[in-house]
Amino acid sequence: MKNRITDLFGIQYPIIQGGMIWASGWRLASAVSNAGGLGVIGAGSMYPDVLKKHIIKCKEATDKPFGVNVPMLYPNLEEIFKIIIDLKVKIVFTSAGNPKVWTPLLREKGIKVIHVVSSLKFALKAQEAGVDAIVAEGFEAGGHNGRDESTTITLIPLVKKYIRIPIIAAGGIATGEAMLASMVLGADGVQVGSRFVASHEASSHINFKEMVVDAKEGDTELTLKELAPVRLLKNKFYKDVQEVYRSGATVEKLKAVLGRARAKKGMFEGDLEEGELEIGQVSALITDIKSVKEIIDTMVMEFNQAQNKVAANGGILTP
Repeated sequence: MKNRITDLFGIQYPIIQGGMIWASGWRLASAVSNAGGLGVIGAGSMYPDVLKKHIIKCKEATDKPFGVNVPMLYPNLEEIFKIIIDLKVKIVFTSAGNPKVWTPLLREKGIKVIHVVSSLKFALKAQEAGVDAIVAEGFEAGGHNGRDESTTITLIPLVKKYIRIPIIAAGGIATGEAMLASMVLGADGVQVGSRFVASHEASSHINFKEMVVDAKEGDTELTLKELAPVRLLKNKFYKDVQEVYRSGATVEKLKAVLGRARAKKGMFEGDLEEGELEIGQVSALITDIKSVKEIIDTMVMEFNQAQNKVAANGGILTP
C-alpha cells in the first residue's frame, strides 16, 4: 500500500490512529506503529509533564514513526510544543485552532504538520497555512466534531476537488471496506478512532470499552453544539444534557451541567452514568475488544479482499 501518505510518514499502511483523549497513550500509539500504521499520542488529556513521559516511553517501545495530536483549544501550548520539539517528535496533528499560528515554527524544526478539519473552508485555510496534509473528518466521528455536520462520504470528494496536499479521511471508518471506499472517494489514507478505543492497548477504562462494544445503531448523538459539538454515547449524563435543552438551554446552563473533568470521569475512570462518553457512530459495528495488531491485520485483509472483489467483477463490487 505505497502512496502519498505512506511516503509522507514512512509507514507500511495508510492507517492513522486518532489521537483520542483518555485512550491514546504510549501503549496504543507504539502498538499501532509497530503494526504498520501511524500511532498518535493524544496530548489533549495530558499535562505537559505527562505528555513528556508518554513520548519518552513511546520512543522506547517502538523504532517506527509516531505522532502527537495537539488540540489547540487547551492551555500550555507553548510548553507542549517545546516538549515536542525538544524530544524530536517528527509528526504533529493539530486541531481546534488556527493552523497558521504554529505550523511555520513546527515545519522550521523539521516536523510534519497535519491539521484536522471538518469542512472545505477550513481545509483550504490549512493548505494555505502550509500544512503537509489534512485530516478531513465527517460528523460520524466521535468526540469533538464539525458544526456543518458534513458526512465523510460528502466531505472527502468535496475536499479532494480543491486540495492539492494529501488527504486522510476520518469519521465512520473501522473496516477495510470503509478504507477502500474512502480512498476511492479521493483520500490517501484513513484515520481510525473508535475501533482503536476498543483495543487492549487503549488507555480508556474497560467499562467504557465494553459499552462501546455493546453500542447499537442510534446509541450516539451529536450534542452540545452551543459549546463545542461532541458525539456522545447516550447515558445518564447525556439525558441530563437533553433535559437542559428541554428546559431552555443557555450557554451558562450547558456549562454548568458539563462541569469539569467530565470526559475523564467517563472514558478514563469508567463512570458510565455521570461521565462524558465520546465515541463515533461506527461503534455500532464494533463487537469485540481486540489487540491493535489484530485490528490492523483485519483491516488490511478486508481492504485487499474488497479490492480483489471489485477487480474480479470488472470494477463492480457485488454483495
